[in-house]
Amino acid sequence: MTGQVTADKKVGREAHYVCLIAHARGQGNDDALARIYASWVTGEGALPDGWGLSGPDFASLMSYHFPGYDRKVCRQTLENADAVRKDEVLDLEVLMKSHRAALSPSETWMATIVATACLGSDHLWQDLGLWCREDLSRLMQRNFPALANKNVHNMKWKKFLYKQLCAAEGVYVCRAPSCEVCADYQRCFGPEE
Repeated sequence: MTGQVTADKKVGREAHYVCLIAHARGQGNDDALARIYASWVTGEGALPDGWGLSGPDFASLMSYHFPGYDRKVCRQTLENADAVRKDEVLDLEVLMKSHRAALSPSETWMATIVATACLGSDHLWQDLGLWCREDLSRLMQRNFPALANKNVHNMKWKKFLYKQLCAAEGVYVCRAPSCEVCADYQRCFGPEE
């Protein structure tokens, strides 16, 4: 399961949940089981393989609650959907690179790393694997001081970065941090007209 979990972690818990719930039968436990499964498949929680059920019972549970769900197909679909968000990552990179300290080549790499982590589903410091929000604040101040200094209200970093993108496009009712579900997504990231 370890290799499978690594591949599934790249997609994210919420994305797995959405894909799984799309196959739900409409039974009372569908939502709870979809949440448990999405966490489990990305390595969260403490449930073992099969969740304590026999192999056939686990297969029966999945086919009863989520008929037609194929984990491999779903994961590939979600990975392809993440490819669509590459423009989003590039916009975040440009934003950070335009505010870099210009003291180290590491800043450009850090812009890519932070922008990529913005696609995660947790707080940015968690998506980066940092130990606390202060670690991220120090990282932002060290690498992108002009940008970090704009965060005068101590907004959560992911939300702040997306808000900066939205403000640059003249969209002030931004539903950040998840631009993929924002009503103004096409205005921010769509083709130029």
